[in-house]
Amino acid sequence: MTSDVSTGRPGARYRGAVVPYITAWSEERALPVRIIERPLLGIGYTDESFVDRDEHGVLWRRVLSRPGAGRPLFGEIHTPRQRRAMQRLLCQVCSGPADQNEAGTLWLLKDHRGDWPGWPNGMGVTEPPVCLPCARTAINLCPSLRRGHVALRVAHHPIAGVQGLRYQVRLQRLQLAESDLVPLEDPAIRWTQAVHLIREITGCVFVDL
Repeated sequence: MTSDVSTGRPGARYRGAVVPYITAWSEERALPVRIIERPLLGIGYTDESFVDRDEHGVLWRRVLSRPGAGRPLFGEIHTPRQRRAMQRLLCQVCSGPADQNEAGTLWLLKDHRGDWPGWPNGMGVTEPPVCLPCARTAINLCPSLRRGHVALRVAHHPIAGVQGLRYQVRLQRLQLAESDLVPLEDPAIRWTQAVHLIREITGCVFVDL
C-alpha cells in the first residue's frame, strides 16, 4: 500500500501537492503548559527548561514537530519551523537557503503598497524569505498571494521582535491580554509567549520575477 504523504524532507508532498516547509500539520499540536508569573522576570513555565527560551531570553510556545503526520493545515504556520527559517534565512517552501544577490534577500509579500509612502520599508514581517525556484510555488499555494503580491529584494532585515501572546497581571492574577507584535527592546517581551519571529525589512526594492 502506498502512502498519500511524502514526509521528513524539504518540499514534502501530500496527495501530490507541495507542502511548504513552514506549514503546520494536523498532528503538530501545541503542547499543554502551565504559564506562571516569575516576579521581576515576567512569565515562565512551571517545568521550564533552557530550550524554551532563545538567546534573547524570550519564552517560546511549545509545539510538537511531526511533519507529515495527519494532513497539512495550509495557512497555519508551525512555530519552530518558522522560527528556524527566519533565523537562518531559509526558503519557506523547501527550507533551502533563500535567494540572495547584491540587491538583497528575496521576499514575497501581500501587496499593500497603499498603506503608506515607502511601504514596506520599516515593516515587521513574519513570512520567511524564498528561493527563486520556489517563488512561483509559494504564489500558487497561498490564496492571499494569488490575490495580489509583490516580490522584493531586501537589503537589511535584522531580527526585531516576536508575534505572540502577551500576558499581564490584573488584580494579582496572571491573565492573557492579547495577541501582539512585541519588539525585542520592549519590556513587554518578558510577558510574551512567542509564536512567530519577526524581522524588520528596509532597503526594499521591487523586482519582477
